[in-house]
Amino acid sequence: MTPIVLIPARMAATRLPGKPLADIAGQPMIVRVLRQAEAAGVGPVVVAAGESQIVEAVEAAGGRAVLTDPNLPSGSDRILAALALVDPQGRHDVVVNLQGDVPFIAPEALRATVALLTVQPACDIATVMVAESDPSERTNPDMPKVVAAMAPEGRSARALYFTRSVLYGDGPVWVHHGVYAFRRAALDAFARAQPSALELRERLEQLRALEMGMQIWAAVVDEAPISVDNPADLARARAHAQRQAKGNS
Repeated sequence: MTPIVLIPARMAATRLPGKPLADIAGQPMIVRVLRQAEAAGVGPVVVAAGESQIVEAVEAAGGRAVLTDPNLPSGSDRILAALALVDPQGRHDVVVNLQGDVPFIAPEALRATVALLTVQPACDIATVMVAESDPSERTNPDMPKVVAAMAPEGRSARALYFTRSVLYGDGPVWVHHGVYAFRRAALDAFARAQPSALELRERLEQLRALEMGMQIWAAVVDEAPISVDNPADLARARAHAQRQAKGNS
C-alpha cells in the first residue's frame, strides 16, 4: 500500500473561528496535528487548507499544504479537492483523512488504522474507536457510538452501525473518533454517491458507506484524542500541552 495523509482545515469553524491557527503552547494547532501525522510515518502528509493563512503557517513549519475552495461543504470534499491537486495520477491507493482539530492524536492510532486495510482485505474504510470513559457518554449525541462485531483478538471490530442514540445493556459502549483510512476506490465511490437516508437521519456520513455495502473496520485505541471544537476544548488542550512540557523537562 502507498498511503497519503490529508488534513482538512478551514478558518470558519462555527464554535471556534480560526481554530487551525489557535496557539497551543507556542504552536498553531494545525502544526501540532501535522507533526503527529508525520511521526506516524505511514506516508506523506499534506494539509488541505481552506485559506492562505493556514498554508502559510504550515509552510513556515516546514510542512506541505495546498489551498482549496473555502466554500467546500465538508471535510471529505476538501480531501478530494486536495487529492486532485497532489496526486492526479492516483499513485496513492490509501487516503487517510485526519481531522485538523486533534492536536495530540497518537501516531499509533494512525498506524493501527492503516494496518487494518492490510489485515482485513475486505475492509474498504478503517477508523478508530475507544471504550467509553464515563457513563454520560452513552447519552451524549455529540459522541457517536459504534455498534461493532469484535474480532477474536479484541483490538479491532467490524462496524455494523454508527449512531448518536443511547445504547443500553451490559458491555462497553464504543465511542467513534473521526480518523478514516479509505482505499482509493472506496473514497471515489463514496464521493460519487448521494447522501443516504440513514446518513441524513443520524448526521453521520459514514452511514452512507454502510448503506452502499462497504465494510468499515475500527481499530481499538486506548485513549480518546482531545478534539478541539470550542473554547473549553481549547483550554483543555492548552493545559494538556503544559503538562506534557513539564513531563519532558
